[in-house]
Amino acid sequence: MREIHARVCKASGDTLAVTFVLIGDLDRIRIPEPRLPRIAERLWEHTCCEIFITLEGVPAYHEFNFAPSGEWAAYAFERYREGAPVMDEALGPRMTVRRAAGQLEIDVLIRLDRLSPAHAGAKLRLALSAVIEDRDGGLTYWALAHPASAPDFHHPDSFTLAVP
Repeated sequence: MREIHARVCKASGDTLAVTFVLIGDLDRIRIPEPRLPRIAERLWEHTCCEIFITLEGVPAYHEFNFAPSGEWAAYAFERYREGAPVMDEALGPRMTVRRAAGQLEIDVLIRLDRLSPAHAGAKLRLALSAVIEDRDGGLTYWALAHPASAPDFHHPDSFTLAVP
């Protein structure tokens, strides 16, 4: 993988729109086959993009994982790494995956009001990251920030992107 870009905006007061763009030799990474959208476990062990969402000044946060297969996962945390999966299909993001020569795009729409009523109009802090699995099973970790010596996407200092 040569580079990864992300675009984020509030599509409306209650919807967060995120696009991840992976650029490079896609034949060198493992990209899962398309499937019907569904909740899946342990997506971070393979190629996936992730977004962590918190309200400004609050220790609780949500994590979403999005695989190029169309599978997704959501987690709710009370504080740093203290949480559990959210198995609610209604929380499910709308996802579109496009592949072109040397580029893979994952578009996601997340309904913030489904996280909580407070999320819809609140100031948010985000952490964006990706796990890329190569053809040999090796993993690389990409993020806006790596505040610890080892990749830790949950680290509070990873939430570097402010969304008004």
